[in-house]
Amino acid sequence: MSIEKYQHITDDELLTIYYREDNNQLLGILLQRYTLLLFGVSMKYLKNEIAAQDAVQQIFLKAIVELKKYKVTYFRSWLYIVAKNHCLHILREKYRIIPIEENNSIAADETDFSVFLQNEKTLLALESCIPKLVEEQNTCITLFYLKKKSYQEICELTGYSMLQVKSFIQNGKRNLKTLVETFMQKTHE
Repeated sequence: MSIEKYQHITDDELLTIYYREDNNQLLGILLQRYTLLLFGVSMKYLKNEIAAQDAVQQIFLKAIVELKKYKVTYFRSWLYIVAKNHCLHILREKYRIIPIEENNSIAADETDFSVFLQNEKTLLALESCIPKLVEEQNTCITLFYLKKKSYQEICELTGYSMLQVKSFIQNGKRNLKTLVETFMQKTHE
């Protein structure tokens, strides 16, 4: 089988063919496209090059296993979430293992960790709140911010007019902000 012919097709098309043919070489092409993204996400959370490189390899293995179990629709977004969750798991384990009494530099780590926890809460809030938007807003927000589609591409994919797409995104952002603020207040109580 010639892999070269698959190099230039979209992620969605490649994923569809992968599911149909169950060919790990196709999955390899797909994962290779996101090596830098995974490394960047891992560096963002782990702040260590060697740990980030190890995390990328572990994320690849997890993706291979999980894609056989579940049908994924938005690959890039799904892979980002897998990477983020993997890194958060590593950090949780790291902070669970280190007793506060034994670590003199814990004050600096506590500041970093509180920022980390706030970011995690925000991501969890977004994951929880996006599905609560009305369907049109949910679709446009997901396509624009998670799938990185342009207004024109969203119009073509959804059949909405340019004015509708802009309105759904603008209103969706406003509604999402309100939903996230409410979510954050409830989790703070």
